[in-house]
Amino acid sequence: MSTSKPSSKSRTPNKPGKSNKAAKSRKPLVYGAGIVVAAALFGYVSYRATAPDSPDSGSSAVADVTAEPDAGVYPELAKLARRDAGDKLAQGRADAPVVLIEYADFKCGYCAKFARDTEPALVKKYVDNGTLRIEWRNFPIFGAESEAAARASWAAGQQGRFWQFHSAAYAEGVKEKGFGKDRLKALAQQAGVADLDRFQADADGAAAAAAVSKDQEQGYGIGATSTPSFLINGRPIAGAQSTQTFDQAIEQAAERAKKPGNAGEDAKGAAK
Repeated sequence: MSTSKPSSKSRTPNKPGKSNKAAKSRKPLVYGAGIVVAAALFGYVSYRATAPDSPDSGSSAVADVTAEPDAGVYPELAKLARRDAGDKLAQGRADAPVVLIEYADFKCGYCAKFARDTEPALVKKYVDNGTLRIEWRNFPIFGAESEAAARASWAAGQQGRFWQFHSAAYAEGVKEKGFGKDRLKALAQQAGVADLDRFQADADGAAAAAAVSKDQEQGYGIGATSTPSFLINGRPIAGAQSTQTFDQAIEQAAERAKKPGNAGEDAKGAAK
């Protein structure tokens, strides 16, 4: 992503180097009928959204979170929540009634906006009281440095410092300096990663590449073509929307999860 003001074009993925793998990655995964609708919605938002606060993006949230709680919710997508208590790239209780899945790129300015302006408030308001779980998905779409930063974040996570690395990488002005190997190592050190040699080996290893590829496959599979993209208990939302938008979606999802048989309640039981 360039250092100039982001545009809708800058939010779309660069062409990956391996064309065969890229073609496979971009085939929608078979999650059910809902995936077709969700993919179309994500694609529409990727095309028309130019900035979170622009006049043209007032309806850039994929789902209308002011509608009925069940509207715009796709049970197939709710099942993508991993709810793994050992997930080092997640925060919040595994049995939380609401799971927010974030597909993001460390070179994405909108992702940084969400990380700095919105996510801390959601953590304080919903994660800390057990309502919300946030699961990160590395979705690098801006080339080699995006891939390297994604692998580095996974490596930091192996030493329990993913969210500290996340904060360091999304700090004001950081992405403009690039994510070369030395910069990533410096960010890991800033994040408190104890063993930097292990960090480097992990970042360069096959396990990191596989983990990032798995997240990418899932992101492309749900039709995400821009960052950040979110799922909140199966409700797709695209872009760095206002805190109010996320508040509404989370609170509706929490209410919906109280109803027997709904995705949040079922997943909560399964996680115990």
